Amino acid sequence: MSITEWPEHERPREKLLSRGAQALTDAELLAIFLRTGVPGKSAVDLARELLADLDGLKGLFAADEKGFCRVKGLGKAKYAQLQAVLALSRRYLEAEIEDRDLLTSPEATRAYLKARLYHQVREVFACLFLDNRHRVIRCEELFLGTIDGASVHPREVVRRALELQAAAVIFAHNHPSGVTEPSQADLRITQRLKEALALVDVRVLDHLIIGEGDATSLAEQGLL
Repeated sequence: MSITEWPEHERPREKLLSRGAQALTDAELLAIFLRTGVPGKSAVDLARELLADLDGLKGLFAADEKGFCRVKGLGKAKYAQLQAVLALSRRYLEAEIEDRDLLTSPEATRAYLKARLYHQVREVFACLFLDNRHRVIRCEELFLGTIDGASVHPREVVRRALELQAAAVIFAHNHPSGVTEPSQADLRITQRLKEALALVDVRVLDHLIIGEGDATSLAEQGLL
């Protein structure tokens, strides 16, 4: 049955307009983006199949063109549209934290860092470089791979902080497993970075671990 034949209150677009996006499932929201299904499948059915095939939203956001298009009915045009939507959402969140005092907008900061790192299939170590009013100078992804003493180099972080004339930094990295509990390696490298940056009067405000649910803040846990 086509979605247009469903009761109006069950149609994803009408449900969103009347009840808000929070009332929709991931598949229903994705169906609005897909707009149409394929013969024998509604847009919601197609969305469910796509999410199941790619292991949920995280897999969807991380999928390359080949992985996305292997579901029948999806092609390059839809893949390009999805990438554009993801890029717009990240740019919006980045605009939310630019020229702001991060101490008054921690939610926007976390949302931006999660949007930037959550979909990554490898561990990525990023840094927000801040001025003396804790406004964002730049956010950069500095290192790839396992986050330990061998892959994160304090002298490179110090060099970049000096180049950007940063007064403070916030670190973030993702755990592809989804578990946000800090590892001993996370704690060790955070301490090494903090000590190295202290030598050039750059403060480490926090280190966020991105995964499923809310990000874990080492500062809030008293581990910084």
